[in-house]
Parts: sequence; structure tokens; C-alpha cells
Amino acid sequence: MLVICPGSFDPVHNGHLEIIARAASLFDEVVVGVAHNHSKKYLFSLQERVQLVTDSLAELGIEGVGVEIIPTGVLLAEYAAQRGASALVKGLRSGTDYGYEAPMASMNRHLSKVETVFLAGEDRYGGVSSTIIREVASLGWGCAPVCSAGSSPRSCAAALMYLW
Repeated sequence: MLVICPGSFDPVHNGHLEIIARAASLFDEVVVGVAHNHSKKYLFSLQERVQLVTDSLAELGIEGVGVEIIPTGVLLAEYAAQRGASALVKGLRSGTDYGYEAPMASMNRHLSKVETVFLAGEDRYGGVSSTIIREVASLGWGCAPVCSAGSSPRSCAAALMYLW
């Protein structure tokens, strides 16, 4: 069964990597779909984000996971159908995440019959988000407080280097 773990990954962090690793242990084939939304302002380019995800997976020894760009202007449901994916895998940190993700899951199922599998993230990553990492880095702080040990230090370091 092919599943897609979609996201913008700007930057990728422990919470993302934990969900991707668990998806890889549950499903036959996992593709990380890196998306670009024109209404968002990104710290990293699309190619940089793909490279950061690829490098982070390698650094942590997460094998057998592909990394692809979700084509601009293509709905996630359409991309999933084109790839023949059975499901999307999304990590949830809280009920707030569920409230945001559930309507999208319903629409994706309506548009292309693709299911969404929600995995509850580990508690230790509940407060970690790419937005927080970007904010902390932009104010001159290291990412250690928001990227737990064992996360991709390269993505946090890259965020810092990019800003300075």
C-alpha cells in the first residue's frame, strides 16, 4: 500500500520525522510529498526543503521513503490519485490539528476517494512546529529548545544559517 506524507516542511523537524518513520513501519511504500503553496511565505525554497527532508531521513537512518515535489497547482487529492496512493498520513499534535485536518480529509476523500490516516504525535513533540522553529531562529536563538536531541540538526542549523 502506497501512502503519502504531505507537508511544506519549512523546515522539517522531529515531529515530522517521527510520523514519517512510523508510517514507514506501517505501510509498504511511503512518499514524503513536499508542497508549495503560493499564499505562504517560505524560509527555504522548494528544492532546499526537498533536500533537507532527504538529508534528515538519511541522517536518522529512515530508509525506504521517497521524497517528491507535489506539483504546483495540483490539489493533494489529485496528486494522490495520480500516484495511486491509498492514503495520506498526517500527524496530529492536538485537537486543534484534528479540527483543521478533518475537513481537508473529508474533501480529499470526496474528490479522489483517498483516505487520510491520522497518527497521534509523541507528546514530546506536541509544541514543536516549523512556525516556532522559524520564529526562534529569526530572533537569533538556536533550535535546540524546539528541536529535541536526535532531530535533524542540519535543518535547524540551515534555518539559522539562512537567516544570518
